[in-house]
Amino acid sequence: MILNYPTFFKTRPTIKLQDPLQKFLGTFQDGVVEFNYLEITKNAGHSCPDVTGAYLMTLRALKALYKDKLPVRGEIEVSFNKDLTDDITSVMADVTSHITGATLQLGFRGVEGKFSRIEKLKFNEKFEGDIRYKRLDNQKEVIAKYDLSSIPIDPKQDMLMSKVLSGEATSGEEIEFEVLWQQRVEKIFNHAADVIKIIEP
Repeated sequence: MILNYPTFFKTRPTIKLQDPLQKFLGTFQDGVVEFNYLEITKNAGHSCPDVTGAYLMTLRALKALYKDKLPVRGEIEVSFNKDLTDDITSVMADVTSHITGATLQLGFRGVEGKFSRIEKLKFNEKFEGDIRYKRLDNQKEVIAKYDLSSIPIDPKQDMLMSKVLSGEATSGEEIEFEVLWQQRVEKIFNHAADVIKIIEP
């Protein structure tokens, strides 16, 4: 079978959570749901360093918050220190919302005061870092920082991007750009320990 996406998409660590709403409604047995990077790219519509960063920050932050227990989907508050209209923030918010269930106004509003997903995604908060994650059962929180300075962009990538966007690239150059772009994404995964820092206040 010929795959139509980079093979590393399905070999990255997955994120498993327990979702009380899904258990309540019988969507998944015991409410256990698991996300992988391939699914996240389908929802986001693309694979890029911002999507990857949000995925990895969420993966590591949830491990820090819950240790050996399954994170509880829908019971996690996710905050950003920038506005929703910021390009990078909006992409990362989409990814973290998909995984944690936290939303601003869209989504499930609950049943008799339970299982609500709204008002759990926040923007323009004051903290040092990129994303703050808080458990709503015990108020424990962690802050994730994302630094890509150790994963430089191939100089040829920007040149090829300009040619692709202007319609001047050959089919070979289009493929080369796609390969370079996803190679950097894969490098970010391979060096997650270098680019992601989790701070526990």
